[in-house]
Amino acid sequence: MKKWLVPVLIIGAILLGIYLLTVGKYNTAVERQENAKTAWSQVESAYQRRSDLIPNLVNTVKGAADFERETLTDVIEARANATSVQVDADNLTQEQLQQFQQAQGQVSSALSRLLVTVERYPELRATSNFQQLQSQLEGTENRINVERNRYNQEVRDYNTYIRKFPNNVIVGMYGFERMPLYEADAGSEDAPDVDFDF
Repeated sequence: MKKWLVPVLIIGAILLGIYLLTVGKYNTAVERQENAKTAWSQVESAYQRRSDLIPNLVNTVKGAADFERETLTDVIEARANATSVQVDADNLTQEQLQQFQQAQGQVSSALSRLLVTVERYPELRATSNFQQLQSQLEGTENRINVERNRYNQEVRDYNTYIRKFPNNVIVGMYGFERMPLYEADAGSEDAPDVDFDF
């Protein structure tokens, strides 16, 4: 065997090992990032379902002739504001996420006020159409929570992966950055006051 062949084979093996290590780390980072983006799409889809239910709920409630119009207007405006907030999953920033979260929080707040106000209208609560819509909204709120939790889990896995050594060195060369988590709304740690006096 020629003496020059041994160093060439060793160098070739080292280069192949570095290449395989780099490609593997890069591909795993891409996969985890895409999983997080897909989870974000599921969050948006759940919020879209809620947004799609709101016009039906508003129209059903409008049927009660003396129902407070201001409450309905608040729901309609909050929905319009929330649907105007665009978030780019490929460039998701903490600021975008907070803006999205704030708009969705306004919708949640307006819907809560609407449902509390409906309590004053027993004939409206008794209609099967309203009961179905209320049930669908409750189910949708549960889906939203599940999807936000799934998104946070995927982001946590991705963020952890890109920050571990030696992954941080390898994928850092390709510009992989941390993704923001979906955080609880400000003030959500405080229990709401319940007042049944009308």
